[in-house]
Amino acid sequence: MSLTLHYHPLSSFCWKALIALYENDTPFEPRLVDLGNETERAALLKLWPIGKFPVLRDDAKDRTIPESSIIIEYLDSYYPGRTRFIPADAKLALQTRLRDRFYDLYVHLSVQKIVGDRLRPQGKKDPHGVEEAKARIESCYGMIDKEVAAKTWAMGEAFSLADCAASPALFYASKVMPFGDTHKNVMAYFDRLKARPSFARVIKEAEPYFAMFPQET
Repeated sequence: MSLTLHYHPLSSFCWKALIALYENDTPFEPRLVDLGNETERAALLKLWPIGKFPVLRDDAKDRTIPESSIIIEYLDSYYPGRTRFIPADAKLALQTRLRDRFYDLYVHLSVQKIVGDRLRPQGKKDPHGVEEAKARIESCYGMIDKEVAAKTWAMGEAFSLADCAASPALFYASKVMPFGDTHKNVMAYFDRLKARPSFARVIKEAEPYFAMFPQET
């Protein structure tokens, strides 16, 4: 098998890559990485010295591809399927990449700030940073609520890279700042994402690990 994905089933950015792989039934070998295991961590660092996952290895082309957005674009270029993640139209492609960055940088990383703070010991927490992250997420909810009011998916009627990014971002955001009662369009969009077979599969596979998700203290 040419493709191997180095990942962890609880990692939100890994979810993003998995959704793309499952969308097109792309054959690949999933290789779970436990960063707490020194041997597995060393193997990942050898592959990608930054030590972050997901990392896609393509043995057939002798290529190592890190970063979820780049992985998805790589799949779109070299292993295309029925779902095309980047539109052929240049202007629409640019807007799709913008939405991808929006969900990753403003929703996703803000959620990670809040969750990461829960893991900090007492005396090392950053309440000001957490409040900033929550305010940013709230602003994002308002923007998303308007954007998806008349759309099926993030960019319209076609599922894309933007939806791969939105799925894990909104899943974990809903755990730290629920939006169901305040942003109906966001909730409706999130329900459509969860019903998408590729994302439903990712969630199902991650369920045994949900106990590891840090709760608010």
